[in-house]
Amino acid sequence: MAEPSPAVVRTPDVTYFERFGVTPEAIRRVLAAAMSRGADDCDLYFEHSVINSVSLSDGAVNKASTHVSLGLGVRARVGDQVGYAYTEDLSTPAMVSAARLAAQIADAKPGHAPVDLRALSLPSYYPVAQPWDAVGMDVRVPMVRAWEEAAFALDSRIEKVRTALVDAEKVILIVRPDGRMAVDYQPMTRAMVQCTAAQDGVRESNTANLASRAGLEYYADPERIDRMVRQAVDRTVFLLGAGKPPAGEMPVVLAAGASGILLHEAIGHGMEADFNRKGVSIYSSRMGQRIAPEFVTIVDNGTLPHTRGAINVDDEGNATERTVLVQDGVLRSYIHDEISAAHYGVKPTGSGRRESFQHHPIPRMRATYMEPGPHDPADIIRSVKKGIYCETFANGQVQIGAGDFAFYMKTGYLIEDGKLTRPIKDVNIIGNGPAALERVEMVGHDMQLDEGGWTCGKDGQGVPVSQGQPTVKIGSLVVGGVDA
Repeated sequence: MAEPSPAVVRTPDVTYFERFGVTPEAIRRVLAAAMSRGADDCDLYFEHSVINSVSLSDGAVNKASTHVSLGLGVRARVGDQVGYAYTEDLSTPAMVSAARLAAQIADAKPGHAPVDLRALSLPSYYPVAQPWDAVGMDVRVPMVRAWEEAAFALDSRIEKVRTALVDAEKVILIVRPDGRMAVDYQPMTRAMVQCTAAQDGVRESNTANLASRAGLEYYADPERIDRMVRQAVDRTVFLLGAGKPPAGEMPVVLAAGASGILLHEAIGHGMEADFNRKGVSIYSSRMGQRIAPEFVTIVDNGTLPHTRGAINVDDEGNATERTVLVQDGVLRSYIHDEISAAHYGVKPTGSGRRESFQHHPIPRMRATYMEPGPHDPADIIRSVKKGIYCETFANGQVQIGAGDFAFYMKTGYLIEDGKLTRPIKDVNIIGNGPAALERVEMVGHDMQLDEGGWTCGKDGQGVPVSQGQPTVKIGSLVVGGVDA
C-alpha cells in the first residue's frame, strides 16, 4: 500500500451542489416554498454519497458493488409537528414541489425566505489524506485477500475465511431559513474478517471488524490490521472450547470496550430527549437526580477524531459537542435535537441525526461511553466469588420505557473465587438498564472506545455510532446459563 500523504484534502464548500443544478437562487426558491404556509422553521438537507464494497471468500471476490445516492430532504416544522418530503430529482421544479408538500404541515400566513445565504465554518474531526474516490479495485482486492491469507496462517483449525471492505464518501449541505449553510464531507470505512473453525466435530464462526471516518491511510497501520485478524481468529477458536455457565442471578463484570453495547442500548437510548419529552423513558422525571454511584460519569461525544460516531455538524446544521449525560452519578442532560431542546428550553446538543435525505432528523447518540473510574480492573475481577465476565456481545433487545433488556453474550469467562476460569459462550444476560446502572459497584480506570463498525437503529433509521466503557462490575443480573 502506498504511504499516506500528509496533505489534508476534501474540504468542499457550499458550491459543491451547484454541479447538480442547486444554485443559490434555487435554494432561495425552495426555502420560500417550504415556509409558504407559515411553518415555524424548516431545513433543507442535500446529500451526495458514493458507497463501494468488496468481499472475498475462498480466495475469490464474490461481491463488488458501487452505490450512488443523490437527493434532497425538506422538513417543515410547526411546534413539534413535522412535515417531510424528499426528492431524488434536483431540478428546481422538483425541489420546490417537495418543499410545498412538506409545507402542508402548516396553515397560516407565509413565512420569509432568507435575504443572505452564508456558509458556516466547521471543525474538522476527520481529515482525509487518501480519499476513496482515488482508490481502485486494484488496491482494494489485494487488501482483503491479504487479510484472508493472514487468518488462515494463524491457526490450522480455521477452515473458511470471509473478508470485506466497505468505504463511503458523503457530502451533505444543510440550509436554514436564517441563511445558515453548513457543508460537510463525511468519509467512512469498515473492514471485516469472519472465520469458521472446526475441531472434533464442532464448528464455530465469529468475526472482528474495524471502522473509522478515514481514508485509505487508516489501513496503513500494520498493527491495526494484525489486531483485527487476530481477534477474528482468536474469537472463533475460543468458541470451540467454550461452554455454558450455571444459570441464576449473579455479579456480572463487563469487559472494557465492546461491552459498551449494553451501555448504549440499555441506558443511552433512555437518555434521548424525544423519549423523555413524550414521557416514554424512565428518565423523563429524573433530571438532576442521582441515578448511579458517584464514580459513574457517562458522556455522548461527537468530537472524537476519526471515530465512527464523530460528526463535524449535526444534520440540522448545529455544532456538535461533548455532552455529559451523567456526571458523578447525577443525570445532567438529555441528548437533544432542536425540537426537544425547544421543549426543555435548552440549547441543542448537536445530536439531530438522520440516516439519509429520505429521513427527518431525530435525537441520536454519537459516541457514547462511561468515563474511567477509580478501580483497578484486576481488583474488580478479584472481588467476585462467583459470576461471569462478558467480553463480546452479539445482539440485544431493549424496551425503552421500562428499560428492561436481554443481551446475547457471545464470548466470556466464568469467574470463580476472583479468577477467570472456564471460557463460556452464547449466554443471555437479562436485566433492567436503570436498575443495572444503580447496581454498578466498581468502574475500572481502563476505558476503551470500541473500534468496531456499530450502527444504531431507531424509528427505522440507522446511523453510525461509537461506544465504549471501562471494566465495570454490576452487582446482580440474571444469567441464562444451564441449571447447576
